[in-house]
Amino acid sequence: MKLATVVISGNYRVGVVEGETIRLLPESEGDIVALIGRGLPEIRRLASASAEVVPLSAVTLAAPIQRFNRDVLCTGWNYWDHFEESRGKREGQDVDAPKAPTFFTKGPNTVIGPNDDIGLDPYISAKWDYEAEVGIVIGKRCRSVSQAEALDHVFGYFLANDVSQRDLQRRHGGQWLKGKSIDRTMPIGPYIVTPDELDVPEIRLELTLNGELMQSAQLKQMAFPIAALVAELSFGMTLEVGDVIITGTPSGIGNAREPAIFLKPGDEMVVSATGLGELRNRLVSADLHGTTDIPAMSPAP
Repeated sequence: MKLATVVISGNYRVGVVEGETIRLLPESEGDIVALIGRGLPEIRRLASASAEVVPLSAVTLAAPIQRFNRDVLCTGWNYWDHFEESRGKREGQDVDAPKAPTFFTKGPNTVIGPNDDIGLDPYISAKWDYEAEVGIVIGKRCRSVSQAEALDHVFGYFLANDVSQRDLQRRHGGQWLKGKSIDRTMPIGPYIVTPDELDVPEIRLELTLNGELMQSAQLKQMAFPIAALVAELSFGMTLEVGDVIITGTPSGIGNAREPAIFLKPGDEMVVSATGLGELRNRLVSADLHGTTDIPAMSPAP
C-alpha cells in the first residue's frame, strides 16, 4: 500500500495511491499519524469502504507526515563508502570508523513536500549540499526491541533529501543539528510505502543533479541495516507511532568531490528509489536571514 497526504480544495487529506489515482479516506479518521496508529488492517478497511477517488493530477502531493512527535531522527555515516569519501574533508573533525550507528536530529520545520522548491540563502551558508536517503516511519510504540523484532515496528518507507549546510555543520562544535535544521530544506515522500510492496535490501537509491547521476547505491550496502538502527535507537528510548528515522546517505555528496560541488539557485535535484517514487525539487533564491546580527557564513552577493 502507498499512503499519501495531499492538498485538495485547500485541505489536507490522506489517501491510498492506486496507479494514477488516489482513494481518499474520510477526513474524520484523522491525519496519517493517527491512521498509522490504528494499523494497516484498519486502513485497508477504510480504503475499501471509500468511493472518493480522484486523479493524482488533480491534487498536490504534500509531505506525508505533517505532525511530528519530536525532531526527525537521523543516521550519519551509514554507508562505508560515504564515510571514507569524506576522510580529510571534515575540516579537522575526522573520527575513526564508528562501531555503532551515529545518530543526530534535525528540526521538523525542515520538512517540505516532494515537489516543493527549496529556498537557498548564501548568507546562511556557502556550502549547500544534497543527501539522498530512505526514511522509515515507526508504526508501533516500542522500547529496547531486538533486531529480530525491530522490523515489526516499521510501518513503511519513504524518500528524503537531507539537504545540508556543510559550513554550519563545522561551525557548532562538531555536532550537526544546526547544519541540518534550516527551515524548509528537507523534502520527503512522495508516499509511505508498506513493507509488503518492497524488497528492502535490493532497493536502489539514486540522486541526480541537473540530470547528472551523483549518488547510487542499494540499501543492502548500509553499514548498519534498518533493523539495527531501530534496535539501537530504541535501546532504553521509547519510539512513538509516527516517529521518522532517515537512514543515511551513500557516497557522491558534493562536499566530498574534487572539486567540491555545492548547490546554487536554479539547480534541480531528483531523488528516486525502487518502489518509492521520486522527489523533484528546485533550488530558488531566498532571504532566510532577515534581520539577524549573526555574521554571514559568506559575503552576501
